[in-house]
Amino acid sequence: MARPGSGLLAPVNGLGYPPQNLARVVVWEWLNEHGRWRPYSAAVCHHIENVLKGDARGSVVLGQVDGQLSPYVIDLQSMHQFRQDTGTMRPVQRNFYEPSSAPGKGVVWEWENDNGSWTPYDMEICVTIQNAYEKQHPWLDLTSLGFCYLIDFNSMSQTNRQSQRKRRLRRRMDLAYPLIMGSIPKSQSWPVGASSGQPCSCQQCILVNSTRAASNAILASQRRKVYGGTGGNSGASVTLTGVRQSNTFAGTSLWSPTSTSSGTNNNNISVGGGHAKAEQVQSPLSSANFPCSPVMPSLSSAHGHHALTINGQNNLNRPGTQRISMGTARGAIPPGVPALPVKNLTGSGPVHPALAGLPVCLTRAPKPILHPPPINKSDMKPVPGINGMRRKTKKKHLRRGKNPEDVVRRYTDKIKVAPDEDCTICMERLVMSSGYEGILQHKGIKPELVGKLGKCGHMYHLLCLVAMYNNGNKDGSLQCPTCKTIYGEKTGTQPPGKMEYHVIPHCLPGYPDSKTIRIVYDIPAGIQTNEHPNPGKKFSARGFPRHCYLPDNDRGRKVLKLLIMAWDRRLIFTIGTSSTTGESDTVVWNEIHHKTEFGSNLTGHGYPDPNYLDNVLTELSAQGVGEDNLKD
Repeated sequence: MARPGSGLLAPVNGLGYPPQNLARVVVWEWLNEHGRWRPYSAAVCHHIENVLKGDARGSVVLGQVDGQLSPYVIDLQSMHQFRQDTGTMRPVQRNFYEPSSAPGKGVVWEWENDNGSWTPYDMEICVTIQNAYEKQHPWLDLTSLGFCYLIDFNSMSQTNRQSQRKRRLRRRMDLAYPLIMGSIPKSQSWPVGASSGQPCSCQQCILVNSTRAASNAILASQRRKVYGGTGGNSGASVTLTGVRQSNTFAGTSLWSPTSTSSGTNNNNISVGGGHAKAEQVQSPLSSANFPCSPVMPSLSSAHGHHALTINGQNNLNRPGTQRISMGTARGAIPPGVPALPVKNLTGSGPVHPALAGLPVCLTRAPKPILHPPPINKSDMKPVPGINGMRRKTKKKHLRRGKNPEDVVRRYTDKIKVAPDEDCTICMERLVMSSGYEGILQHKGIKPELVGKLGKCGHMYHLLCLVAMYNNGNKDGSLQCPTCKTIYGEKTGTQPPGKMEYHVIPHCLPGYPDSKTIRIVYDIPAGIQTNEHPNPGKKFSARGFPRHCYLPDNDRGRKVLKLLIMAWDRRLIFTIGTSSTTGESDTVVWNEIHHKTEFGSNLTGHGYPDPNYLDNVLTELSAQGVGEDNLKD
């Protein structure tokens, strides 16, 4: 049955800080390496809130409520998620939504990935989809939220506006997210804001922050051009008034422009936002500042005025106006002139993402140079000092350790008198029994026994160390959850594949005097085994073969030797959920960064990058593959 009414362009600024005396729904989210907050399930959020009530500075063991999250622990004091088997840390935040929104009702919107399983949308998008669904709009355009997808509620499908590929989507009911009453506390999230201290220096965060800085630089450049222009006699004067509204997602502010006008023969653009106090900034614009932009076609020509009204949250009941208006605006863009890159807009600049479709003349964005010029096979030479040009991993796995008790006893010394401090695994006092008492039982290890790790000296309940080992790869190694020191030889869960490496006669940017080492990884799709998240289920392998590049110098060859060692230990890749596409059960990188751009550095994965070799050596060392492992 067709849904009545007109379609809807997704509003951008529909959420702000609510009044302090109302109930709010709490959603906990974690930050992936592409700067998007991904929500935990409602059951996990209830578990976190229950722990938070008891100890706001404690830790949350996610495996107690979701078996697939057994390696993960959230530290509430630092607001980070820690993965015990790999040492990976990711920021988390506590977000708030209206009780009448999708998470308050237990509504989950999901799209079907290539494996036939279902992936939930980001919570911001889920709330927007549910809002349009309840208003019985037949379709929803997500362009203004930074995604080129069209949601069709009649066919329950998602269409990529560029590739025209369709995917099924579904709406299902789940447990409602936890509800809190009273005043809303200050944002507990990362990044907190400008006053949060020094930013994180890891490559993941550097990439996210550099992308944000680049987009702000583009906007600042455009503003300088706009402010520097002078109005002519064209009579196309537009005055933008900024309305600042708080944003709960990242602790920053969004700008929601509205317009005022004066004079005759003017083009008036009005973009309304939500309910907020106005902080006005006058920005006179003229057609002289947009040489590529013709005068906007009029929707109403009375008195010589061209009025174009695009309201935000206040106009959701009249979406036809939005659809016509934005369509007209996009139609005015001359061929070949790119619009503002919506995905790079964070809302921190004075230009709102809803204006991304308006005609703005920018320099065409350069394309990344991913691969070198064509190379003959005879020009590919072995890497000096390294035997062979190929490594393979077979289906047989590396030798596993003995039972968990033996592994824990091998790397710990028993403590007779335990100090009166916390065990950072179960958060119980060391003088008390382990928090895993009654949950985990081992004949040779009593819940009150305490051990000290040999190298770093950190102390834990022995039963807690056994539980941590059981949640990991069970490869005979341990990693201290406090300082990340590795005991034994750490191995991973990388599926079978091959690694090739050779020298090609081309130079990388920043290394004009060196040739280039090219690494080619190739992993086919297959079936997951017992060490993977979903044993017996198929996993996909997207983007293979993957090409990576190093300079052919002494330091580059050292990195290659360590990467070969990491490959043999099956640490380069793993099976998980792609933070780029959201696809689950697929081969993903495993926290060792590679350079996949040959001749540019537009994505942060290319050259020049003078710190890359040092950074990747640090990442390899964190996986237990250090320079001390190399033989002279």
